[in-house]
Amino acid sequence: MKKNFFVTLGLLLGLLITPLALPTAAIAQSVSITIGTHLNRGRGITCSQGERLLRNRGFRNIRRIDCRGRFFIYRAWRGNSRFEIAVRQSNGRVVDVRRIGSRR
Repeated sequence: MKKNFFVTLGLLLGLLITPLALPTAAIAQSVSITIGTHLNRGRGITCSQGERLLRNRGFRNIRRIDCRGRFFIYRAWRGNSRFEIAVRQSNGRVVDVRRIGSRR
């Protein structure tokens, strides 16, 4: 009987001391993208990695336009504006950002 009491007490104390595993909010690294921003800390990227990195920066509905050359071209929405973004394949650096339209 004493053994069950101490086991229960130990479990209860363990649960009280252990912090609860709460879900953490997804935080974008930096939502501002300008020419010269490195998406991958200067390392090379694949086309799908570029899409994911842009999504992490707040873009949505990302479409790959051209992923065959040295630069990857994407079109994506952020807020009510549509952008065309060019990213250098060799180091993940944004080389061009153009606003090409907006939703009304």
